[in-house]
Amino acid sequence: MDEPTCAVADTICRTIELGVAITGAGIDRDGSTHIFCEVRDPDPRCPECATAGQARDRVDRVLTDAPAAGHRVLLHVAVPRFVCHAADCSKSIFRADISGIVRPRAAVTRRTERWILRRIVIDKMSVAAVAANLGIAWKSVNQIAVDAARGLAYDGGHLDGVRHLGVDEHKWKHVRGQGDSSWVTVLIDLTPVIDCTGPARLLDMIAGRSKQVLKTWMTARDQRFRDRVKVVAMDGFTGYTSATAEELPKARIVMDPFHVELLAGEKLDRCRTRIQQATCGHRGRTGDPLYRIRRILHTRTDLLTDKQKILLFESLTSHDEHVAVDVTHQVYLQVIAAYEHPRRRERKKLMWKILTRIRAGLPPGLDELAQLGRTLWNRRKEVLAYFDVGVSNGPVEAINGRLEHLRGIAQGFRNLDHYILRSLRHSGQLAERINAL
Repeated sequence: MDEPTCAVADTICRTIELGVAITGAGIDRDGSTHIFCEVRDPDPRCPECATAGQARDRVDRVLTDAPAAGHRVLLHVAVPRFVCHAADCSKSIFRADISGIVRPRAAVTRRTERWILRRIVIDKMSVAAVAANLGIAWKSVNQIAVDAARGLAYDGGHLDGVRHLGVDEHKWKHVRGQGDSSWVTVLIDLTPVIDCTGPARLLDMIAGRSKQVLKTWMTARDQRFRDRVKVVAMDGFTGYTSATAEELPKARIVMDPFHVELLAGEKLDRCRTRIQQATCGHRGRTGDPLYRIRRILHTRTDLLTDKQKILLFESLTSHDEHVAVDVTHQVYLQVIAAYEHPRRRERKKLMWKILTRIRAGLPPGLDELAQLGRTLWNRRKEVLAYFDVGVSNGPVEAINGRLEHLRGIAQGFRNLDHYILRSLRHSGQLAERINAL
């Protein structure tokens, strides 16, 4: 190709922004466009000793580029190789640096990675359609998109504003016998909710649910991010608590109110079913007193109708053995009332009184309430921290619900990387970041 033609081709294909110049082009039988180019102003300095090397030859690097006119494009980049004559240098032959064009060991150009992410996130194309346009494997496109989406979440200052973090577990695949492989750890940025600047956003999803999983993720973040996080909200899982305490020692750990109330409700249900078996000798049936109030027990008194109040009173007082259920029920209502008190200082006082009252010395027969007291007392710092900082995992549960809906629409996912990609696209607020590229 003559020089004017190459200049026009460079403009049309926008290869100038890649740092290469077109020297030739062709079309093969399957319709793919092959563009031959050379590196503009290659750096001859050795990466080890920075000594200028002597030109030796060039090697052809074949890269997949963004499609042109609906056809696959392959870039044949002639990468110069140099000889280093420095006596004390371990490298004898090295290639010119083309990291601005392509990542190390990658098969697609950097701008193709951005093109893939735009098509999937902005244009909502399927991975299969994008792979067909590029002429590469579905698995490769999916992995490139996942890595690019995570790169947007981690790089370019996207984590700079994260001060409040939410951590929770999420079941991404409902298949029996899968164990922890069907669970992921979800990390949510709660800062926009606390600052009233927008909704929470999904930062990442990691395979597994353990202390090591969360600890590894936190270790991979830079020290500025770890120093910036002030509050981490989570459920009662001690693995997450230990990982956070070790990796973010300055952060305040908060046990979410929803999970505290959920834990108290579970103990109430266990107490009811135990007493049900002890008094009736079988599981709950329609006419059994405790079975009839199984839902009423989880409703606040001021929300009950007169008929429900009478039914609750009669069921709890019909047998002396039902006293244990009555006492556990009262504690459950007190936990809810502590969180709903209009004044924050009084909320903390009420919760402290509950914790000190049930932590030890309970009468026999209140086994479930004693378990609840020991658990909450061991986690009292995290439980009471909520009343000081006011950060909860509510937005995390909301995003979990959206992801459940996403999985239902797709009728389930089999590939975890693909599920992470779709989740980041759905709740990661990546569109603005992609448009800014």
